Amino acid sequence: MVDKIIFATGNEHKMVEIRMILKDLGAEILSQREAGIRADVVEDGATFEENALIKAKEIAREAGKLPGFENAVVLADDSGLEIDYLNKEPGIYSARYMGEDTSYDIKNQNLIDRLDNVPDEKRTARFVCAIAAVLPDGKETTVRATIEGIIGYGEKGSHGFGYDPIFYVPELGKYTAELTEE
Repeated sequence: MVDKIIFATGNEHKMVEIRMILKDLGAEILSQREAGIRADVVEDGATFEENALIKAKEIAREAGKLPGFENAVVLADDSGLEIDYLNKEPGIYSARYMGEDTSYDIKNQNLIDRLDNVPDEKRTARFVCAIAAVLPDGKETTVRATIEGIIGYGEKGSHGFGYDPIFYVPELGKYTAELTEE
């Protein structure tokens, strides 16, 4: 039985979401920092899946050196926004787009500006999330999911973070930043 899950991130917003999603598993859910792992993993893969697996494998290696974490499952994600009109930018560089220290207000406005005069039917985009798992026996797996939408003309909503305020989901009639966590 899995009693600990380490999620390879230092992003506290992401940890709130992960804990909510995994709360019914009955396992202790820790960020890599909370587990005492200070590794700074270089994400140099060409796809979301490759980057997620790079992180999961490195954090699993580090976790294996710590007492009490021998049977931990390590999860890692790589996620981002792909905008079709912009050749799938920012893509795997979503977090580092325009620099890691650049606010999402500035990043979001830049994307909106670059889509100026582009009609709705060409503003198609998707959020991509790849999750990699490294199990205690060394097995590795990845899964990928997307949510399709369009890039809006301004920011809306107060939930979520990052690119959520500019991503409109026609099927739901809302921006992702207008969706509650539930």
